[in-house]
Amino acid sequence: MPAVMIGYARTSTTDQKAGLEAQLRDLQAAGCTKIFQEQLSSVANERPQLERALEFVREGDVLVVTKLDRLARSVADLVAITATLRNKGVELRILTMNLDTSTPTGKLMLNLLGSIAEFERELMLERQREGIARAKAEGKYKGRAPTARSQAAEALALKEAGKTPSEIQAMLGISRASYFRIIKEAA
Repeated sequence: MPAVMIGYARTSTTDQKAGLEAQLRDLQAAGCTKIFQEQLSSVANERPQLERALEFVREGDVLVVTKLDRLARSVADLVAITATLRNKGVELRILTMNLDTSTPTGKLMLNLLGSIAEFERELMLERQREGIARAKAEGKYKGRAPTARSQAAEALALKEAGKTPSEIQAMLGISRASYFRIIKEAA
């Protein structure tokens, strides 16, 4: 029995109609009989249609995407998705890369790509840490803006001086919730 091809298409916004249409066209041309599609950012924690596709696929099926970035938002995400597929006996095909995990070469390439992406991320983080250290040494690094809790003593002093909660919030640039959290923690 031939493998059932299941497609997944995603664009980051609803404005990207042409991009979604192109993905749908390519997935249909690849022989996908069912296609899950969504239009939302990969930064979103949930991708309900991807979850449905992963639940839908059965042993012997092939999940097809046009590009790797349409499927995974990070190396960890890619590893988790491919583990789910592998556990279900489902292969992955990425059209633009001509990558098919049903072949030994496809499995190797996917692992290499994941490793390279992880390596690049580690290098980027290392350069970022070095840049921050250099900026701190030169006195240029200010760090993160202070949180409301770092202004607790000042908020309590202003309250003691008779300022209203609204005045204190405006003076310190803190939210109402932050102000009352400071007061509660001080009590």
